[in-house]
Amino acid sequence: MKTVLLLKEIYEDGFKNLSNLILKYSLKAFTWFTVLLFILVLYAFMHRLFSGFGFSNI
Repeated sequence: MKTVLLLKEIYEDGFKNLSNLILKYSLKAFTWFTVLLFILVLYAFMHRLFSGFGFSNI
């Protein structure tokens, strides 16, 4: 539990006085880009799964 609280405190201290708007919005944009890429990967996996793609060479 101490480790979790320590990591939380480090994270809060690192972003406490984040006044640089460029950094703030670029991190938000990166987060949304990452979420969109993850959704794309899930879509591609589901498409391959339901289209009968063979995942093994056995």
